[in-house]
Amino acid sequence: MKICLLQHDIAWGDPQANCVHLDALLATAPQADLYVLPEMFSTGFATLPGATVEHGEPCTGLAWMQRKAAALGAALAGSIALEIRRSEPANDGGKGRSSFAGLTGESSASCVNRFYFVYPDGHYVQYDKRHLFGYGGEGERFRGGDERVVVEYGGVRFLPAVCYDLRFPVWLRSRDDYDAILLVASWPDVRRFAWDTLARARAIENACYVAAVNRVGEDPACKYNGGTALIGPYGETLAAAPDGQEALVCGEIDLQRLADYHAKFPVLQDADAFDIR
Repeated sequence: MKICLLQHDIAWGDPQANCVHLDALLATAPQADLYVLPEMFSTGFATLPGATVEHGEPCTGLAWMQRKAAALGAALAGSIALEIRRSEPANDGGKGRSSFAGLTGESSASCVNRFYFVYPDGHYVQYDKRHLFGYGGEGERFRGGDERVVVEYGGVRFLPAVCYDLRFPVWLRSRDDYDAILLVASWPDVRRFAWDTLARARAIENACYVAAVNRVGEDPACKYNGGTALIGPYGETLAAAPDGQEALVCGEIDLQRLADYHAKFPVLQDADAFDIR
């Protein structure tokens, strides 16, 4: 499977402008089976009080993803800051399910950081980010999800993950149920070393591919210099974007290579059994 990772700047609080910008970037993109965008690609990391988030489904960003997936004949993935009504039933796009319960119980927050995986025909699977970045105020405005989701597309099994999830290896631990982690982020440059190190650690310990997509540019709180990369199961870099620049980078997820590695070094067979509560 050919996968294309988009490392781009994000206009603060302007979904329409960001969709137009992505149209221009994708017009130059090589043909791929899957295109992956950063965290909160349509607004920026909207945790500050009063920061713009999207509303309802399909919101501007999701509707754009559906149109673009159809036009490209490919899948798109990325996360959106979305305000939802507390009484709103789960809208699963035919597949996924959302949860409003955070790690510490019921929350009064009205937003979710929702990862969408949109298929070429427009239907989608969603995952609500579990680990909210309390240091950056995300937990005050957003609700964490409690459902681990695996998406299958083109024969590849993907585990969606969003930014801060990267620091919690138990949540991302393979149960021999996925082939690649799709990690989308708005990860600041001051913690870039952690991003690079942890993304490779997750690939090595889970014997899987990791598609790690981070933004560039800045918002009112942080600066971002990327670090977008496709990482193989040995922890090797298969494709990487240049630091601090908008770029599209592509690579291959090779299931036969992955199966050969698992047969040669069956590390997952020796993993501990566990439950997450």
